Amino acid sequence: MLALGLVLNTLGIGLFCWAIFALAVYALPFFVALSVGMFAFRHGAGVFGALLIGIASGTLTLAAGQVAVAVSRSLTLRVAIATAFAVPAAIAGYHVVFVLPQIGVPSLTWREAFACGGAVCIGGTAWTRLTVFAELRPLESGGVVENMPRPSSCSRHA
Repeated sequence: MLALGLVLNTLGIGLFCWAIFALAVYALPFFVALSVGMFAFRHGAGVFGALLIGIASGTLTLAAGQVAVAVSRSLTLRVAIATAFAVPAAIAGYHVVFVLPQIGVPSLTWREAFACGGAVCIGGTAWTRLTVFAELRPLESGGVVENMPRPSSCSRHA
């Protein structure tokens, strides 16, 4: 029974860690959905209406962020959008990783160290998941792309 308990605990912690990393990119859309939903509920939309408005606003935030990163030509804009998604994920990751070591780590210093490392890892994961669809484009100068293929002189005479 002890071996089964250890195996199941390890699987449970692994599943929990996987969920944290998989859901990291959704921290900002969740915050937006919760804020807009609560605002709508406070102003008379009702429970069902606030839920629908919150889900729609969170979905729109995620879709707009992914499209803006994928379509934008400006590296500065891409970095700003990815940062807007990564910072809430890092804050959430810090708090999750700060609480988990309280089970077996009595030192506050080590819990802080683990939490800071977890914040960096989870924020980086959110950054990577958001920017994975942004293709790298060649640098443009003055509206003209360098090293454009030119038609060969042989094709004009053919």
